[in-house]
Amino acid sequence: MHRRQKPSAPEHKSDLAAHGGALSMSHNDTRSFFNLSQLVLSAGHLKSPPVLKHSKVTYFEVEILDMQSKKQICIVDKVPPSSTLLDVKHKFHKACPQWYPSRVGLQLERNGPYLKDSINIQSLAVSSIITLYFTDLGQQVSWTTFFLTEYTGPLLIYLLFYIRLSTIYDQVESTKNFRHPVVHLACFCHCLHYIRHLLETLFVHKFSGGHTPLKNMIKGCAFYWGFTSWIAYYINHPRYTPPSFGHRQVSFAALAFLMCEAGNHFINVALAHQNHSGLKACFPSPTYNPFTWLFLLVSCPNYTYEIGSWISFTVMTQTLPVGIFAFLMVIQMSLWAQKKHKLYLKRFYPEVRRKAAMIPIIF
Repeated sequence: MHRRQKPSAPEHKSDLAAHGGALSMSHNDTRSFFNLSQLVLSAGHLKSPPVLKHSKVTYFEVEILDMQSKKQICIVDKVPPSSTLLDVKHKFHKACPQWYPSRVGLQLERNGPYLKDSINIQSLAVSSIITLYFTDLGQQVSWTTFFLTEYTGPLLIYLLFYIRLSTIYDQVESTKNFRHPVVHLACFCHCLHYIRHLLETLFVHKFSGGHTPLKNMIKGCAFYWGFTSWIAYYINHPRYTPPSFGHRQVSFAALAFLMCEAGNHFINVALAHQNHSGLKACFPSPTYNPFTWLFLLVSCPNYTYEIGSWISFTVMTQTLPVGIFAFLMVIQMSLWAQKKHKLYLKRFYPEVRRKAAMIPIIF
């Protein structure tokens, strides 16, 4: 019988080591594959990195031509679509420093209206090149400066005549003649009128930052300052004669003047807040204040009260210069009222269509 020979100890150990090493290697491979699978499953699907898309912004070129000669003045390039016409004017000023934005008038057509500064440049674009026509508007002043200058002059000029300067009146005649009470009352009313205008310019009226030519301010100052000098000279003259009907005429006219001044103020306050009643702009409606009830009859009651003040001042002083000034104010303000009434009809047609412009039935 042949006996099966046992391997020797060293050979047996080496076999076991080899077999055990194979088992350990296969076990480690299995665990590594399992861990890798778990990692892939937990990470989810592999995604390719997103492709960055570059947004393309379209810029405009604004070609500015002289309105008279049609010659090119400059080209304002790289204008973003969100820019306004005021931004274009500022860039135009950088290219041509002699033209300030306030004196630059831009038109889409040669005979067209001047474009507003707030208009968006994209709304004018038909292509990437926009052609605008330039007009020099001349030296400009702000509306606040315009009204402050126009109303400060009459206030100071009237006071110079009221104190009766020796260079204006005869000093001996001024000391002899007694001043009628209406002279003092007229000075108070005249100063009150222009002080109200100045305070409303500073604290009530809201200007959109626009400008007006300097020549318009010169014309306005010449009109108001000149008439104030003429009016004040006659009322404060030592030979001034009081009204024909005496105290009653003066008292009635002064009361009417004060009521018109109060009404004018409350109307201006209502007009300054007409766009704050909601999301949609609406025409001012009468309130509990009786001075605003005139909105039921006319669309421009501020002009109605203004001419009422000057007519009352004419009756109170009974002087020809004041009467002529009041007559001219009626003509001028009726023209302004008609112009505003047409604008109100476009914006607030249902509310304004049955109202007069300034004076019920007449205008």
